[in-house]
Amino acid sequence: MVKVTIAGGSGPVAREIIDALVATGKHNITILSRRDASNDDAIPGTTWYTVDYSNQSALVEALKGTHTLLSFVQIMHESGQQSQKQLIDAAVAAGVKRFAPSEYGSSGTAHMSWYAGKEIAREYLKKINANGKVLEYTLFQTGLFLDYLASPYQTAKHVAPLDIIFNYEKCKAIVIDGHEDVTITLTTAADASAVIAKAIGSDKEWPEISGIQGNRATLSQVIKLGEKIRGRPFTVEKVGIENLKAGDISMPWRFERSHSAIKEEEVQEMAKVVVIGFLLSSLEGGWDVSGELNQRFPDYEFTKMEDFLSQVWNGKP
Repeated sequence: MVKVTIAGGSGPVAREIIDALVATGKHNITILSRRDASNDDAIPGTTWYTVDYSNQSALVEALKGTHTLLSFVQIMHESGQQSQKQLIDAAVAAGVKRFAPSEYGSSGTAHMSWYAGKEIAREYLKKINANGKVLEYTLFQTGLFLDYLASPYQTAKHVAPLDIIFNYEKCKAIVIDGHEDVTITLTTAADASAVIAKAIGSDKEWPEISGIQGNRATLSQVIKLGEKIRGRPFTVEKVGIENLKAGDISMPWRFERSHSAIKEEEVQEMAKVVVIGFLLSSLEGGWDVSGELNQRFPDYEFTKMEDFLSQVWNGKP
């Protein structure tokens, strides 16, 4: 058994992966968090460690003996990514073998300001390995969580419903006019977690990119599937590229469910920013992730999008 440490381990995506790791029974798992553990944080088979990311010596001590370190440090509200840089430095000092920065989504970051921190971490990892491999690392990229198409219903244990450009509840969608054929990747949180757990349990050297393709579909295919499952046509808002680039978009419905890191009073404005960024990024292939881990674990059976969504929406009004 090896020690696996999860930094920022109280977040929903981290909790999904922790559960998958615990289920294997193969790892000693330590969770690092800025806050003290509550009763709700008790996870059998794990150890909770409260850390201050600015205290480098304490961080190194917390990481001693760690074989694999996964970061889920919040990147949205820390422009310079100091916490994640300090975590990387501490990992090197503590002799950590493998590291995965806070990713777990798109491959691209263009047009998505909230993901700017990913690029900073990526460049920092390249920099420390510039003169020879100091720290083995990979970017786990899952595409969009398929669970979000079930909103407002929760299908994952920890990942909560989130409103996106497809609204299966209200039978609505937002797309780029003339570019409904762009492809995105959609993977359930359960599949993403299970495959990441497999990658952690494997002795093979990690590739720099670890893409996970649960399902690949065009925007129009996602809409047509919704119409088939819901039994009625979708109202589709088509927005021109120039309008998107100018920030000129009228939201066809109110977004009720957002990321927990977004303040309630900022939800509607942030929803507009996210929709614009998602669509423009999708146009450049930012949400069509690669399939390195599909190739590494060819026997893993991913959840089919139609099966998953048919089960979710069966009998729903």
